[in-house]
Amino acid sequence: MKRGTTAASDTTTATASTAYLLDHLSKILSVDRSKEIAESVAILTSAKKLFVYGVGRSGLAARAFAMRMVQLGIDCYFIGETITPVVSDGDAVLIVSNTGSTMSAIQVANIARRVGAKVIAVTGHRTSKLGHASNVVLLIHSDGDGTETRLAPLGTLFEDATVLLLDGVVAQVMERLGQTEADMRGRHAIMV
Repeated sequence: MKRGTTAASDTTTATASTAYLLDHLSKILSVDRSKEIAESVAILTSAKKLFVYGVGRSGLAARAFAMRMVQLGIDCYFIGETITPVVSDGDAVLIVSNTGSTMSAIQVANIARRVGAKVIAVTGHRTSKLGHASNVVLLIHSDGDGTETRLAPLGTLFEDATVLLLDGVVAQVMERLGQTEADMRGRHAIMV
């Protein structure tokens, strides 16, 4: 336990943080993105292969999405892994970056577009370099009210909203492909 805190204050902070997250995530996710989501689903379901990319916690959100895409039967890879093939014409690349200025994310987008792949950006900044290099931008505007530095530090709202938004996209892809949960379970990794 951190010096100067008590178990009671830790519980109060955890409760306040959870309430803050739920309230703000609800507001962030209530923004109408139906046009961008429909465009994204069309790209995802028509691509030859799907690639996802992100760094840090954005990368973890991207990996969670990639796992669901594999479970839906989509040929999906995480860029940077040793077994990832090359991005080609007709493929799709989904990149997660809150700032939209992560150099590696911008490079991935530019290379993907150059070879003829479609790029979907999940970012907090539509006019960022990543936003400009993308075919579709799923904007997650997560600027807080100053309280986030204590209750949801370092981009937590963006990352949590990304996971939830992309889980909604998973449901739409699932419906578009006519997949069921039983189909997905059949492709779920078996851990031994």
